Amino acid sequence: MSSIFTKIIAGDIPCYKVAEDAHNIAFLDIRPLKKGHTLCVPKVEVDELYELPEEDYQRLMVFSQRVAKALKKAVPCKRIGSMVLGMEVPHAHLHLVPIEAEHELSFANTPLSLSSEEMMSIASSISDALDSAE
Repeated sequence: MSSIFTKIIAGDIPCYKVAEDAHNIAFLDIRPLKKGHTLCVPKVEVDELYELPEEDYQRLMVFSQRVAKALKKAVPCKRIGSMVLGMEVPHAHLHLVPIEAEHELSFANTPLSLSSEEMMSIASSISDALDSAE
């Protein structure tokens, strides 16, 4: 059975896409901890991040670094927090979250409720910052 991420990758479910290459996709989390909370997802479907073949893992890390740099330009913050949990969706992914303090990087926190317009604007800002994030 395909995960929700596989359906997003296939275009069967819409997302607020930030970046995409031949091997990975990045899109905004629809239940964000902070504005700009982005998921970096390999297109190959494996349950856990560390199950990825080494080459795919390396590609995801390089892709995520590029997205994180753009995210930090688009959403001012002290740091981009990174988190690997993967309990909610059985498809490897990395959370990138703009934070000011460590306590903000917790799923115990109440997620934000942002309008579609806000989500589109944030995704566009991050995408626009990709070219200047090199």
